[in-house]
Amino acid sequence: MSADPTTPTHAPGSDEHRLAQLGYQQELHRRLSGFSNFAVSFSIISILAGAITSYGIAMTAGGPMAITLGWLFVGIMVTFVALAMAEVCSAYPTAGALYWWAAALAKRNKAAWAWFVGWFNFLGEVAVTAAIDFGAAITTSAFLSLTFDMEVTVGRTFLIFLVIIIVHGLLNTFGVNLVRLLSDISAWWHLVGVAVIVAVLAIVPDNHKPISEVFLEVRNETGFDFGGAAAYAVLIGLLMAQYTYTGYDASAHVAEETHDAARAAPRGIVLSVVVSVIAGFVLLFAITWSIQDYEAARTSELALPPAQIFIDAAGQNLGAFLLFICMVAQWFCGMASVTANSRMAYAFARDGALPGSRIWKKVNPRTGTPTNSIWLCVTCSAILVLPSLWNTTAYLAATSIAVIGLYIAYVGPVFLRRRLGAGFENGPWHLGRYSAAVGWIAIVWVGVICVLFVLPTAAPITASNFNYTIVAVLVVLGFAAVWWFASARRWFTGPKQNVLEKAHQGEATLPEATPGA
Repeated sequence: MSADPTTPTHAPGSDEHRLAQLGYQQELHRRLSGFSNFAVSFSIISILAGAITSYGIAMTAGGPMAITLGWLFVGIMVTFVALAMAEVCSAYPTAGALYWWAAALAKRNKAAWAWFVGWFNFLGEVAVTAAIDFGAAITTSAFLSLTFDMEVTVGRTFLIFLVIIIVHGLLNTFGVNLVRLLSDISAWWHLVGVAVIVAVLAIVPDNHKPISEVFLEVRNETGFDFGGAAAYAVLIGLLMAQYTYTGYDASAHVAEETHDAARAAPRGIVLSVVVSVIAGFVLLFAITWSIQDYEAARTSELALPPAQIFIDAAGQNLGAFLLFICMVAQWFCGMASVTANSRMAYAFARDGALPGSRIWKKVNPRTGTPTNSIWLCVTCSAILVLPSLWNTTAYLAATSIAVIGLYIAYVGPVFLRRRLGAGFENGPWHLGRYSAAVGWIAIVWVGVICVLFVLPTAAPITASNFNYTIVAVLVVLGFAAVWWFASARRWFTGPKQNVLEKAHQGEATLPEATPGA
């Protein structure tokens, strides 16, 4: 099939024309609007998922200060990362996104940059899907405990996780139209849901914490008692916010399914973060302000502190209703995460970088979705959650893995873009004279969190609370490195073009920054 941009479907200036310039024939169905693109990322960030399910992390490490002020501080830093990513996304609106950008921007060793950024991205995508759906299982277990007196056990929570992630795989298998509709609903569910929860927690409780405690109280329940342990706890507690602010690369991964992708995708990246910063702060303030018994909530048998806070502040029935709002939002969130994860895996497999790529790169001709990649991601996420059956910090480790894997992949192309300097050709959405400052702030921040979130989170360190983040990251990095040096470096040349005929009549060659050029 010709990729000739002079045909009606490849008119100059069209999304298909730009994709052909970047070396790809349109295969996925392009049905997402700008709002739908934003909704996918906003749904994956999901303040009603990440901020709720990881709230206990910050309650134990740092307390209210880490929850409220920590959220704002991390939100500002993440906005710099999102802005820097968005600028690159506008120039290269492809489903491969991060690893494709790395290959396009690297001056030397293009294939190696694409290979390792891609593997970190794949690790992070799998981990964030696992963490989101495991968090949804925790919330669902708490809801079933409140409404049906179900006993919350590790085994039952894991089984609920399997049900949730299989359902998300099935939903994505049915096609992009259903996912688009549910993502649009999800965005509104999150915004209205936050408003309802905040209103209830502001009006119903008889007592609220002093405002000063909401912002300045520090708690250290980590078990560490060395000098400066409280400050260490606050830093560890930033994981709650940093984990929640993940997944907004989804707007880039669905770029090949989005209309006006060079503008809509970068806007989706940035707006999903900014809206989450504002709405998330209001939500976390309301929850923290409404705590009636801090220790009882932190150690609740429901295994989800916000659930206990809702019950204590608003009563059993109304509290269960607020938890229901969060539970539905988390189901939406997991669905969107599987969407983004599968698109990244599909694009990576399209370029031959995954074992069994011939299988994972196939697109279902009926639905226009990468069905095989969907189930690859579901399976890998389930495997990553398996340690939850014997490790009490498995959820925390999954969140840390997601943060480190994704943010290394996020900042790799940003670093390469900065090295390229004036050689980078802006897309229609760019930062202008602020580009350098924004980019370097983003790079430094990612370096900080990559060290911070592999550190021990509880003392004394035992097999049951060991933070295995560093192990998982090193296993994947080691696998990718061994495969690269033993074999892949001889055949992996970076992203492959699937256009059979190059564009002509003024577009006879691909842009200079195109991988493999």
